[in-house]
Amino acid sequence: MANTAFSPSNSVTVTTADKFIPDIWSDEIVAAYKKNLVLANLVMKMNFKGKKGDTVHIPAPTRGTANAKVATDAVTLIAATESEVTISINKHYEYSRLIEDIVEAQALNSMRNFYTSDAGYALARQVDTDLVQLGRSANGGTAGAAAYAAAYIGGDGTTAYVAASNNESALTDAAIRRTIQRLDDNDTPMDNRFFLIPPSSRNTLMGLSRYTEQAFVGNGNAIRTGEIGNLYGIPVFTSSNADTTSGSGAARVCLMGHKDAMVLVEQVGIRSQVQYKQEYLATLFTSDTLYGVAALRNAASVGAAKSSAMFALAVPA
Repeated sequence: MANTAFSPSNSVTVTTADKFIPDIWSDEIVAAYKKNLVLANLVMKMNFKGKKGDTVHIPAPTRGTANAKVATDAVTLIAATESEVTISINKHYEYSRLIEDIVEAQALNSMRNFYTSDAGYALARQVDTDLVQLGRSANGGTAGAAAYAAAYIGGDGTTAYVAASNNESALTDAAIRRTIQRLDDNDTPMDNRFFLIPPSSRNTLMGLSRYTEQAFVGNGNAIRTGEIGNLYGIPVFTSSNADTTSGSGAARVCLMGHKDAMVLVEQVGIRSQVQYKQEYLATLFTSDTLYGVAALRNAASVGAAKSSAMFALAVPA
């Protein structure tokens, strides 16, 4: 006999139990993360997700040379001892908020929107910072040293930058062309190059008429996405996250390079998790990522196995 007193309308639904269902916001945070990445979208990226281990080995073979064939003689064998680049996956960053129940109940939806955007921005900025600072080893420079001893000044692209002397100078067309030549001299491929500049250098370029012409800035959409133009076939991006030198003048750094100059290895992509903490009557929200970065081509000597595919220019802040 059917129970006529039973009614589905009395069921516990996702609406009535809404306060017991935590929000993860994963898709929104991933979207915010990708939106705020700059350099990470321009360099080599390796997916190491789901794989075990803490070090990635990438072969760095020496370029071979062609040999003349002499009649009746055997061919000339090439037997180079190859090297490698190792990437340590040792960068684990997180963004966490403990949201009390009273806040969850009373706060506007804009709070969630802010936390979502802020988590993506914070993690994206950290990844880009680690990549940007690889520029310190460009052209044989000392890894991790903000003195940028192997950099050039923005005024001519030829004079060595000396942090102690504060001899940085504003970016010029001559410096841009000289840096492009350095890439060419090192047989760096023409495609997939990039030029990352700080806001001060964007200000400089906007004051030069040739860089505001349609041929350089393209359509208006480029400026709204962070790509401010195209100089001699190289896309130009501006970022407030461009590196700062250790000189007392706090010079900023322009970085011109190729996609293969550095690599980002992701072992754990952006993920978001929540856990209800009864002892605090609050929900713990955490977003994190695990990755590693390394310079692949940064040797100062031309023709070396890893001859530099990126160069730094020191400019005023």
